[in-house]
Amino acid sequence: MNTAVTKPDKISNPLQMLTRYKAWANRLTYEKVAELPPEELTRERQTNFKTILHTLNHVYVVEDIFRAHLEGRSHGYKARNTETSPALETLWSNVQAMDRWYIDLADRLSDAELAEVITFEFVGGGAGAMSRMEILHHLVNHATYHRGFVSDMLYQVPLRPTANDLPVFLRDVWNSA
Repeated sequence: MNTAVTKPDKISNPLQMLTRYKAWANRLTYEKVAELPPEELTRERQTNFKTILHTLNHVYVVEDIFRAHLEGRSHGYKARNTETSPALETLWSNVQAMDRWYIDLADRLSDAELAEVITFEFVGGGAGAMSRMEILHHLVNHATYHRGFVSDMLYQVPLRPTANDLPVFLRDVWNSA
């Protein structure tokens, strides 16, 4: 399992670390989920998004929605998830590209750009306004929240999830890089 993380030469904001944490935790989650028999990915469970795959897809969709907000373009989604989820391999490929995009964004934004407020319409209706910093914080927290649901579903299989908490990342990856 490759958990190497490259630190930027100069850390100018904590989002540089947090976006890397999110990518690392995603990698651990997807590696563990990939160990499952295919039917466990789509087995319905007592949770909001019903399946492991659909829960992971929701996280991706929300990140794609906010990417569109940050880029000032329409995203085309009518809900915070799609009717069906792509195959795990496709979703993981998409998530890796999205993680890279957010890491690159955190690395290049100035303090002034991080503070800039982005206005948008929520998928469920209503006006939204968040700074770039608030959006990035939200996405890190949102992914962590839903990885917790996935971990719970893994325990139901039963399969013990890999610890992917921030203190583990700091101890094992970030502070040793």
